Amino acid sequence: MAIPREKPMVFLITDEYNELKGKVHDRLVDMLDLSLIDSLDRQLLKQEIRRLTERILAEESKTPLNYEEREQFHEEIYNEVLGLGPIEPFMHDPTVSDILVNTYRHVYVERYGKIQLTGTRFKDDNHLKKIIDRIVSAVGRRIDESSPMVDARLPDGSRVNAVVPPVSVDGPSLSIRRFAVDPLEMEDLLTLKTLIPEIGELFKGIVRSRLNVLISGGTGSGKTTLLNVLSRFIPPNERIVTIEDSAELQMKQEHVVRLETRPPNIEGKGEVTQRDLVRNSLRMRPDRIVVGEVRGAEVLDMLQAMNTGHDGSLTTIHANSPRDALLRLETLVAMTGLNIPNEAVRRYISSAIHVIIHISRLVDGSRKVVSFQEITGMEGNTVTMQEIFAFEQTGIDDAGRVKGRFVMRGFLPKFMERFAALGVPIPYNIFDANKSFEI
Repeated sequence: MAIPREKPMVFLITDEYNELKGKVHDRLVDMLDLSLIDSLDRQLLKQEIRRLTERILAEESKTPLNYEEREQFHEEIYNEVLGLGPIEPFMHDPTVSDILVNTYRHVYVERYGKIQLTGTRFKDDNHLKKIIDRIVSAVGRRIDESSPMVDARLPDGSRVNAVVPPVSVDGPSLSIRRFAVDPLEMEDLLTLKTLIPEIGELFKGIVRSRLNVLISGGTGSGKTTLLNVLSRFIPPNERIVTIEDSAELQMKQEHVVRLETRPPNIEGKGEVTQRDLVRNSLRMRPDRIVVGEVRGAEVLDMLQAMNTGHDGSLTTIHANSPRDALLRLETLVAMTGLNIPNEAVRRYISSAIHVIIHISRLVDGSRKVVSFQEITGMEGNTVTMQEIFAFEQTGIDDAGRVKGRFVMRGFLPKFMERFAALGVPIPYNIFDANKSFEI
């Protein structure tokens, strides 16, 4: 399927234009005192950059620019000096959720779950590399041939991954996962039909009754968004410790301690892993432990926390289905290097995790909670689950949107006894097998 292009820019970007912009930028850097930039008022700084740019243009440009071209030129020069160059406008576009740069020639963005090829490009590999260096140096990290991959975070919280040669064969590559200033709430998920009100109330009861929740799904399926939404239902009087590779969670409660991993320094020392943070969190008297994503040896410590009184914990994992999520947990435990029998690991998992919520991104770019399963115990050497509800796709309408329905499987969850004991008001009839909710 062809990837749609966004609307073209005001005017065609030519090599001559890029060369002119490069000359103006280089002269501006020589004329500005970069050490004072952070201390200056942004509006005054923008006016000064504009004044200097006009002066340089008068000296350098043999091709007159019309008003629209000149205004865009000023904006791009400002972005080159202080922002992320050609991709800076996308950082201020609320419809853009991902920015994907495949070498300097191609810049893609994701809008409403669909990837589009833009008309934006960098001048060359060196231009893209300068922007990458600006991002990673701001957070005290480096990227070069000896360390060709890096994860970083922008001031607004957006997550950045960059790869440069020799690992990236065709040239530098940059991926930015945008950070929503206003995170989605349960009402937003209902509006987007990611789930339905009955399921929303069920999820609220699950968190309040302190069940251990594992959210599974693929890349970009909305796992972290759903984790954020579920965290809203944690009572404000409980102490929460969050653990992440790159801080993304946006807790609304006040009694929160946020922990983030740290990579090794140039000497290869000082690394702090998620496993270190999970272990340390157990000494911090948490009521709830929220791990952004389990992807390594920290899974064993997370399971131990769930099994030793820290119930109500929440985490996510990459997987194609709830059953695959259990298999991945088992595999991650095996990667710790400890010689634990498979059956013991499965029994540990089955007693630690109560429910699995699986979320997917469908063909139209929408996200849906496609399966909700309760872990009921062990049968022989197998972890047993029962699916409480699922989303069944029935077709696609004329506008290309997915049609389907949420279907109850007719099983009464075992955790309803816990709901009743804690006074969580969930009616039993919502689990009726005859119930389905068309969307």
